[in-house]
Amino acid sequence: MNKALEELRALSDTELEDELKKAKEELFQLKFKHALKQLENTAKLGQLKHRIAQIKTVNQERLLNLRGAKNA
Repeated sequence: MNKALEELRALSDTELEDELKKAKEELFQLKFKHALKQLENTAKLGQLKHRIAQIKTVNQERLLNLRGAKNA
């Protein structure tokens, strides 16, 4: 299984929400830099979007009780 997903699944619900918030803030900053032509590594945008999708997937799994929820 994907190591990054397993790390996300090991986080508590609050830690997962914090991780999502940080990733969204970082994506906003990268989009801003990209618009100003200051972003050198544009692949980072795609990687960060993928990370956000992984976090949302783990969150949805927990909501549907597919995997046990980790409470803080």
